[in-house]
Amino acid sequence: MTEGKLAGRVAIVTGAAGGLGAEAAKVMASHGANIIIADINKTAAETVVSEIQGMGQSAFAIETDVSQEESVAEMVKETIRQFGRIDILHNNAAILSEAQRQGDLDVINMDVEAWDRAMAVNLRGAMLCSKHAIPHMIKLNRGSVINATSGLGTMGDLTLSAYAASKAALIMLAKSIAAQYGKQGIRANALLIGLAPAENAHATMPPALLDIIRENHLTPELGTPRQIADAVAFLACDESSFVSGSVLSVDGGFCSHTPSMAAMRKMFAETGKKSM
Repeated sequence: MTEGKLAGRVAIVTGAAGGLGAEAAKVMASHGANIIIADINKTAAETVVSEIQGMGQSAFAIETDVSQEESVAEMVKETIRQFGRIDILHNNAAILSEAQRQGDLDVINMDVEAWDRAMAVNLRGAMLCSKHAIPHMIKLNRGSVINATSGLGTMGDLTLSAYAASKAALIMLAKSIAAQYGKQGIRANALLIGLAPAENAHATMPPALLDIIRENHLTPELGTPRQIADAVAFLACDESSFVSGSVLSVDGGFCSHTPSMAAMRKMFAETGKKSM
């Protein structure tokens, strides 16, 4: 595979051994990109590599702990050894395991270790990957950095305080990178991701909770991993060449309306009134 809007480009996707990261990697590969699957789980990463190679595209798995600078530096060095360049960095890696959720609560009940893990993986990881990858982009006078953020990074909620704070900071990190290196050809954006159930993140969410969230979307259904991956590919390619320092919401309109909208819609339906 040599044709496509990302033909000949090299993309690093962190946390890409499953879920939204794996889908983003496969979609970018379908557009011609060569892919580095960077993940702490190398066995799972190699499975994704095999899938991409089965598509006729080059990919390579690198065991990486994004919270550790030495590991990130080695990941970038290995990327250059394998492909000779870096065009795209998708900072997708995040920690949101069940164990992490149990410690990442409201502020009074916050497990400080859970707070530190969220900051180390979600935020420091993105900073470290950017620190080591951007110099290679500057050599090409072009590059796209894409930080995966969340609606929780823009709105308060009852729990996941550390996750939310780290995701909010990723928005400012993207803006900082765009401001600091834009004149050297580097674009950076934050992708605000809505609920697009993937097997590794939302399999345990109860149906009642999914129904509540669905009611607050402006679309008939929740998102899909492919819809998120298509947005990643857009920010990675030249179609978005005039988009930098911005936040692209791919959330079915979840963050765009008043908190009372779903309840108001239900009230109007029950009373037979038309919405105002």
